[in-house]
Amino acid sequence: MDKPDSLIIAPSILSANFANLGADLAACQAGGANWIHVDVMDGHFVPNMTIGPLVLEACRRSTSLPLDVHLMIQTPENLLPAFAQAGATRLTVHVETCPHLHRTLQQIKSLGALAGVTLNPATPALLLKEVLPLVDLVLVMTVNPGFGGQAFLPEMLPKIREIRQMLNAIGSPTWLQVDGGVSAETLPALREAGATAFVAGNAIFKHPQGIAAGIEALRRA
Repeated sequence: MDKPDSLIIAPSILSANFANLGADLAACQAGGANWIHVDVMDGHFVPNMTIGPLVLEACRRSTSLPLDVHLMIQTPENLLPAFAQAGATRLTVHVETCPHLHRTLQQIKSLGALAGVTLNPATPALLLKEVLPLVDLVLVMTVNPGFGGQAFLPEMLPKIREIRQMLNAIGSPTWLQVDGGVSAETLPALREAGATAFVAGNAIFKHPQGIAAGIEALRRA
């Protein structure tokens, strides 16, 4: 079981080779990844489409690592049962897509999954205040969601610090995750700001020495 004070590396399969996905997942596990991050996009909430429960189910068969599923979709409550049944360990939903966020988080937990909440770069951290005691993970987007390979937004560092302070104030062990432009160059500042879990795509899957080397480079950073 991962401890909240350890450093979690979660490769994002958005940057993986989908023609060789099983092998890439095996390489992530052998290389020391903690979780596998799965980006689900619907072409409505974000300007891209990715995968659904069937691919998640294939991921579940290919790795024993926790599946960290980020739902960038409208009305996520309609698909939560399908993703939970497909093998999601954690389901993370957006503040912006959940008008009844408290209820949606309760629904995730009732399905036997861990509950996460995330917010886009332009959304203030204050909107998380009422639900922080309910969640197992808070994800701060450090790029505008929709596509991999984007440049890290340094103006998100104050938001990460603010949420870290909010979590500390209630004594919460909740993971503080970051996603977007995470690399060996940006990780130290993110860690200093209070992040404990790091989603990385290109830094791992496009590393010139391979997946294991990409994971190791992040740990050394």
